[in-house]
Amino acid sequence: MRVVIAGGHGRIALLLQRHLVGRGDTAVGLIRNPEQTATLRAAGATPVVCDLEHTSPEQVAEHLRGADAVVFAAGAGPGSGAARKDTVDRAAAALLADAATHAGVHHYLLVSSMGVDTPPAPGTDDVWAAYLRAKRAAEDDLRRRDLAWTVLRPGRLTDDPPTGRVTLTPHAGSGAISRTDVAHVLAALLDEPRTTGATLELVDGPTPIVEAVRAAAS
Repeated sequence: MRVVIAGGHGRIALLLQRHLVGRGDTAVGLIRNPEQTATLRAAGATPVVCDLEHTSPEQVAEHLRGADAVVFAAGAGPGSGAARKDTVDRAAAALLADAATHAGVHHYLLVSSMGVDTPPAPGTDDVWAAYLRAKRAAEDDLRRRDLAWTVLRPGRLTDDPPTGRVTLTPHAGSGAISRTDVAHVLAALLDEPRTTGATLELVDGPTPIVEAVRAAAS
């Protein structure tokens, strides 16, 4: 399987790339900063410098041709303002979907966030509110497309050691999840086409990942 991952230098993306390569797949990471190429190569991935904020769907599509799936794991990141939450977390996700359509790549996984189903409460930090709105808009855009999409909403992310056991349902409730377990769930979702059209929340839980993904698919 050849998988192209937007936001290839992110922590979840790097973990996913290592996992995919370790099991014999090909991982391609889209990155904005050419100084990050060595990190991706160390993870076994193929780095491609491609700034999703300053390119066209047609240009991105050239990097997607021959892929079996794309994963949007990009984000504006800590320290960015509300404007970049929109241009990365929403607009770049939509651009990647446009590019996937151009390239004939139908399988699309979107890493979103829990908490996007309700509008931000009054008094919410402006940047956090912009992030939630951007993630929700990216989900809504994807749902309107003729792609085999799956939305994954992780809970509070940690760097704890993975447990390999999760709760993966449309409404998982609040909780935390290790980034490594998120990466392993993404890989399992890539293997399970029956999750197409599902929006799944992910937190720590009692169920082995493969079983949790199989149950979500049913």
